[in-house]
Amino acid sequence: MGTPTLTIRLDALAQNWQALDRRSGASCQTAAVVKADGYGLGVAEVGPALAKAGARTFFVAVAEEGVALRKALGSGPEIGVFSGHMATDTGLLRDHALIPMLNSPEQVARHRAKLPDAPFGIQLDSGMRRLGIAPDDFAALRESVLAAKPWLVMSHLACADEPQHPQNAAQLATFTEMTNGLGLRRSLSATGGILLGSDYHFDMTRPGIGLYGGAPFSTALQVAELSIPVIQCRNAAPGDSVGYGASWVAARPSRIATLAAGYADGLIRAMSNTAVLHARGVPCPLAGRVSMDLLTVDVTDYVEAHGADPDALDILGPYQGVDVLADAAGTIGYEILTSLGGRYARRYRTGAPA
Repeated sequence: MGTPTLTIRLDALAQNWQALDRRSGASCQTAAVVKADGYGLGVAEVGPALAKAGARTFFVAVAEEGVALRKALGSGPEIGVFSGHMATDTGLLRDHALIPMLNSPEQVARHRAKLPDAPFGIQLDSGMRRLGIAPDDFAALRESVLAAKPWLVMSHLACADEPQHPQNAAQLATFTEMTNGLGLRRSLSATGGILLGSDYHFDMTRPGIGLYGGAPFSTALQVAELSIPVIQCRNAAPGDSVGYGASWVAARPSRIATLAAGYADGLIRAMSNTAVLHARGVPCPLAGRVSMDLLTVDVTDYVEAHGADPDALDILGPYQGVDVLADAAGTIGYEILTSLGGRYARRYRTGAPA
């Protein structure tokens, strides 16, 4: 094996969606967020697997992502576009039956002028101050927008991964006040909001990171596994340094494995000297800086346990999920997943997760 192997367990993905669907409740529709190429795992495979699991509505970030998803799903499912109706999107929205989530009075005007008979949703700013129509603007637009019967009215929580954060309740109150009495479907929650409880669910939830094995969905099955082959091994005596900047120095007689992956493959440099890989359950720490195409790993404990060098080490898998690796790099699981590079041999498995 000369190429790192990224295994995507589609059955684990499906089971995560089904678990979040149950958490959302019988009266609430559970959509699926597949932006950023299915969180880096391949929307052409992820989308159909989620549709097979039961998802009927999907969300992407931009219209171009919606085109790729429509190709993968066919004509049935609904596809919402979070960025709304941008100036260059009209043809894509029309030709691929995409539903823009309109974010501003300007987008509302554009959509009504360009695609007056096409469906649309409304995204409201309930306090995150990122995307969405502000309360004052919505009050001015409310009657004309409602007359066109939006497909969905949604907002997004800023602090849902912190259950005790007061902004969650504040945004819930604002969203409820803005939307009560509209007679329209409403959606406020992604993964974290689902876990906050039924008050946050409304008519549709939109899980994203939890589908792919990430926090705050602590019981999620791991979807991504990444195994990296060993190119060579060498000995390091006490006092010997390894890698750029000589930032790691052996404190004992050590066995160092050089692996075929680096920051060009999405294993970001910030995990240098902190991340841990595994071989047959034995933890093996990174020894030195992550470089563009290579990692150096201290496999001394593995050699002592098994009497031979490992052929490969796992940086994602049963012993370590995306959030553990993210913590080592001082980031979040989203960045780990969406940074995974194009040089991996990708394998999609539909068997039961290990």
